[in-house]
Amino acid sequence: MLRSIDRLDDAGVYLISADTAIIQTIDFITPIVNDPYSFGQIAAANSISDVYTMGGRPVTAMNVVCFPSGEMDINILKEILRGGLDKIQEAGAALMGGHSVKDSEMKYGLSVTGVVHPDKLITNSGTKTGDSLVLTKPLGTGVMSTALKNRLITDKEMRETLRSMTTLNKTAAELMIEMGAHACTDITGFGLIGHASHLIQEGETGIEFDFQAIPFFAGVMELSRKEIYPGGLGRNRDFYAPQVDFKGRIPEYKRNMLFDPQTSGGLLIALPPAKAAVMVEKLQKKKIKAVIIGKVIKNTDHRIMVK
Repeated sequence: MLRSIDRLDDAGVYLISADTAIIQTIDFITPIVNDPYSFGQIAAANSISDVYTMGGRPVTAMNVVCFPSGEMDINILKEILRGGLDKIQEAGAALMGGHSVKDSEMKYGLSVTGVVHPDKLITNSGTKTGDSLVLTKPLGTGVMSTALKNRLITDKEMRETLRSMTTLNKTAAELMIEMGAHACTDITGFGLIGHASHLIQEGETGIEFDFQAIPFFAGVMELSRKEIYPGGLGRNRDFYAPQVDFKGRIPEYKRNMLFDPQTSGGLLIALPPAKAAVMVEKLQKKKIKAVIIGKVIKNTDHRIMVK
């Protein structure tokens, strides 16, 4: 066993030889967009992400399906699985079957196995004081998806968010490895603050975020101002807010966006400032909206400051 479960790592890792470890993860979600094919893509990209987060290469995947058979057109499921398969193949992995059960609510995702050389494994516990923090996708998928479900925005207004959620973290992960990242996590269900806190579990480390540098999807702040939130946002805020110090005038509706649960969110990567700048430049040339949003500071209480 290479990693124990006493840390909040993004996936399980098991050493099988001197030069190979396997990464194992599973995730599945309920529909968050109207189009079944797009939902399949999002769910698959979301599931595969944890392998990329740890510096691994996905090799196999298995479908996990909950489907209300007899109540929903089977062609919907076919489109979901087609979307998932396309993302699996884009990731260079092989679909190995899966499992389905009858359920009153549609759910879909993947169990994914990846491989990594033990010496190249990237976890969320290698953060060093002075590191810059690079975020590779904008925030706001939880609020945008909630607005779409409640018909407060159109599919057209959701297009930018959809494009982001269906984008694999593959390119960002490959460059992260090349640049020698110290630590990484992906921003998903616990929101930016929740997952950022996993990067400062060890040592005398804290985080300082520059709120103005954090990217959000177009229109999401206006929805937040109207208190259009998913239920998970409030739970994240209640749990993680005591760890955060807000400096300066940041309205509550803006603060709340840092707790928004993301689906198929970007990577949050800790690496030296000079390498972070190079990485952002290279990713932006590849049309990936990566930015430096903060830095790792010395803090014995593992606190997060947002200024």
